[in-house]
Amino acid sequence: MMNLNYLAVVGVTAVTVLGCSPSRSSYDSYELYPVRSGELTEMEYTPSATTFTLWAPTADEVRVLLYESGHEGNPYETVALKAGKEGTWSAVVKEDLNGRFYTFHVKIGEKWLGENPGINARAVGVNGKRAAILDLRTTDPVGWDKDVRPPLNSPADIVLYEMHHRDFSIHPTSGIANKGKFLALTKTGTRSPEGLKTGIDHLVELGVTHVHLLPSYDYASVDETRLEDNVYNWGYDPVNYNVPDGSYATDPYDPAVRIREFKEMVQALHNAGIRVVLDVVYNHTFSTEDSAFERTVPEYFYRQRADGSLANGSGCGNETASDRAMMRKYMIESVLYWVNEYHLDGFRFDLMGVHDIETMNEIRKAVDKVDPTIYIYGEGWAAEAPQYPADQLAMKENIYLMPGIAAFSDEMRDALRGPFSDDTQPAFLAGVPGEEESVKFGIVGAIKHPQIDYVAVNYSDTPWAAQPTQMISYVSCHDDMCLVDRLKASVSDLTPERLARLNKLAQTVVFTSQGVPFIYAGEEVMRDKKGVHNSYKSPDEINTIDWNRKSENKSVYEYYKALISLRKAHPAFRMGDADLVREHLEFLPVGGNNLIAYRLKDHANGDAWQDIIVAFNSNSTPVALQIPEGSYTVVCRKGKISEQGLGTLSGGQIQVPAESALILYK
Repeated sequence: MMNLNYLAVVGVTAVTVLGCSPSRSSYDSYELYPVRSGELTEMEYTPSATTFTLWAPTADEVRVLLYESGHEGNPYETVALKAGKEGTWSAVVKEDLNGRFYTFHVKIGEKWLGENPGINARAVGVNGKRAAILDLRTTDPVGWDKDVRPPLNSPADIVLYEMHHRDFSIHPTSGIANKGKFLALTKTGTRSPEGLKTGIDHLVELGVTHVHLLPSYDYASVDETRLEDNVYNWGYDPVNYNVPDGSYATDPYDPAVRIREFKEMVQALHNAGIRVVLDVVYNHTFSTEDSAFERTVPEYFYRQRADGSLANGSGCGNETASDRAMMRKYMIESVLYWVNEYHLDGFRFDLMGVHDIETMNEIRKAVDKVDPTIYIYGEGWAAEAPQYPADQLAMKENIYLMPGIAAFSDEMRDALRGPFSDDTQPAFLAGVPGEEESVKFGIVGAIKHPQIDYVAVNYSDTPWAAQPTQMISYVSCHDDMCLVDRLKASVSDLTPERLARLNKLAQTVVFTSQGVPFIYAGEEVMRDKKGVHNSYKSPDEINTIDWNRKSENKSVYEYYKALISLRKAHPAFRMGDADLVREHLEFLPVGGNNLIAYRLKDHANGDAWQDIIVAFNSNSTPVALQIPEGSYTVVCRKGKISEQGLGTLSGGQIQVPAESALILYK
């Protein structure tokens, strides 16, 4: 933390304060803090002058310190900012500062709060301690002005693929250069030792529409000056929200490199027909006292408990106050910045339940003005109860109040594989009865459906989605055990053959549901994480995807690929409208437990197949099922899928094979 004595020691001349601003005690409540109009830009560069502007309404003095280096040395100049309107302080330096670095320093009363790069830094030096001055247009790859989002007709058409940069490319079998970097997702033609497609080609072959990247903004837990240590982290510890993380860049010291390489990654994925989703973590910061928020306007950006202590809805030591005007403005502008500067196509909000409904709706409205096909979804829960009224939070149960925003369905997830709280407890996939209504809840997309007994649904006694595209359908993600590990931990007598059967059954439920399907990278090749429940900082040998598995588990991979193709080819599986789902999706009566069957009838959503029957049997033996009379073509049976047909069956009583899905059509 810097103070005046330090400034004297390093030879920085004291600067006369050119203006003053109200102290914190001047405001009776956070609602009275002034709101800055216009954008929250803190640095505007031109070759002739650079303008610095900081919103710090409670400051008594603000300085900007200029550096030659992004991480070394003392400031070569200190500039005083002048207080202006709306709580802002500003100064203009009339020289070419391209390539230089800066920090802000705020004083309240007699206390200097400590240097920081500002809350809105858009380029930084190594480890994000100092902001960088550069012309962002120099970071645009060739053809960036012609980059466009791949077409998307409806959110119902989305197939999400959640990925960590290192997991996807770091293994020696990936055949990918620049392993663990943004650039790993820029090259085509990469192959495994067996000659099978990896990298972008694998994603195209599989058929996903969106890559969901785990947090890729500047985060704290990886020291960018010691990348040779190969320290791993998921990145849910934000420092600078509007800058790519340097650990995924080929040169973390050069501020332009991480920006350019992130754009090259987006551009390459777009060229391959794949959209890009960024995992964003606005609900908390890595630290509180040392954060740019706290060093700029103390207490304002965080919620407090009644006793004045920090609220902790994130479970990480603090929770941000999205309901306060400037935090809301900050979040909206940050999302728009990633959309406009980096051409992103979607956002996954970590612990979205910490945020308020109004903020999330305002983000949706702002994004719609740019491109309404940009997809927004998040975790509809919090780690602890946030310090805000529950009926005004973006929790799962309030999703119906947030049009165009989706949430994950833990109802379906845990009904299939077992509860998050106990890795050893099985559920529907293991033949445990009592989870059928919760699975059906997920099949219809968490909407109101007359055939579901909501009292029997595991976590929700009412539907929470107004439209099926507001529900993310999934069985595993980066959190918790991956699917293979979970099945190994919870299902007895699990042979490799049975493991593959249950894996296929789980994902068939996911991809034939009316929600938006989501898979964790590597599930399609049967990845494992050596049984680690929370691998957020486990080494590469735990988290990496071994691409040999693509050949070892070829039948599983081909099944996933065919399942995605089946969903894309038949709109009955992705109607995208609650009224259509209620009209065309009819659950069939079944006898006994662990059998779920439904009919997609009357040319559902214009599908070429007249009637489609889908059945899931998690029993260890075949089960009889009554279906309407008629002649049916079988397209999915005993772990195989063929749209051309696997045979025919006549209506009446049929047999659903053990531990598998059966799909037929007229």
